[in-house]
Amino acid sequence: MSRGDYIASSGPGRLFRGQTAIDFYGKRRIGLIVAIVVIVVTLLSLFTRGLNLGLDFEGGDAWDVPASEDFTTDDAADVLEENGVSTTGARIQRRSGETTDVVTIQIEEVSRDVALDLTNGFAERAGVDPEEISFSFTSSTWGGEITDKAVRALVIFLIIVSIFISIRFEYRMAVAALAAMVHDVIVVVGVYSVLGFEVTPATVIAFLTILGYSLYDTIVVFDRVEENEGKYAGVRMPYEDIVNISMNQVLMRSINTSISSILPVISLLLIGSGLLGAVTLREFALALLIGMISGIYSSIFVATPLLAALKANVGRKARRERLTGDNLRAAVIGSGVTGRVAAAPTDVEGDNDDDRDGDDTTATIVEPAGKLLTHPPRPRKKKRR
Repeated sequence: MSRGDYIASSGPGRLFRGQTAIDFYGKRRIGLIVAIVVIVVTLLSLFTRGLNLGLDFEGGDAWDVPASEDFTTDDAADVLEENGVSTTGARIQRRSGETTDVVTIQIEEVSRDVALDLTNGFAERAGVDPEEISFSFTSSTWGGEITDKAVRALVIFLIIVSIFISIRFEYRMAVAALAAMVHDVIVVVGVYSVLGFEVTPATVIAFLTILGYSLYDTIVVFDRVEENEGKYAGVRMPYEDIVNISMNQVLMRSINTSISSILPVISLLLIGSGLLGAVTLREFALALLIGMISGIYSSIFVATPLLAALKANVGRKARRERLTGDNLRAAVIGSGVTGRVAAAPTDVEGDNDDDRDGDDTTATIVEPAGKLLTHPPRPRKKKRR
């Protein structure tokens, strides 16, 4: 039994059977307004709060001190103050190590003598040998090099993607795909800025991974759009309808792909970070999860509507109202089936000339789903010779 044998009565049923008739293009303004609001909030937050850059980017000193009841984060702060080091801007947190919990102290770069005094102070307060304390130093220059390489990788990736999509599809699709990817990165950066999450090298890796995921989801939609554009080329269907039909046809596939991608990331957060205490996994998975959710949104409400806006009425002098409701559902279910989608001339100028002078346009007429499914075409009679 094919998915078009009957129309499911419930929304989830129609979604599962690929029978949805959602007017995505009609809701484009809502989606784009939400995207613009998010971008504005992100920019305001970046100018006012900035990003909470980790030690690898800003540079500084860091200690990992074995944690116990005798040594807590408050004890670490006391040691800093006793040695004349301000706790303002310092990051002190308890973390789970491979064998035991540790208190991590990160501060701005200090002299080597002060760093040695702090190491001894931490060891004395924790009741451990100074050699058991892990100390690391990161230069701010090295952090700048990481930032430059990340930006360079981002620019190169965007250029390559633009060339690939322009060759594989067309330049308008490249513009829409790039807009969606930039939106996803801005959303993740905005969340990190507003909530004050720390940006680490693992976060940057997740940023670059997000770009690939966002591109994949968008290309899936664009591939179906291009396929349907070829199917309906003969009936001159408006591009808005092609976009709506394509989005409804790949909606369930996109949902399944997104769920199968997000579940492992949630496992990294809950099990890898929550239960096992792997902080690096949390830094990577958190950015990845936010980016994936944003990628789902951008492929539906940013990339595809923007593509439709760029190509709407290209080469067309007039247009008709979009397919909605049962007409849209019939096109989604039966697109490409002979006899289900027909072209009829529409007299725009009122001259009743069957579009012979080129002033008229061709309207696409799609019968309701019930009529399509209950009245099969009659077989042709053989002509006598």
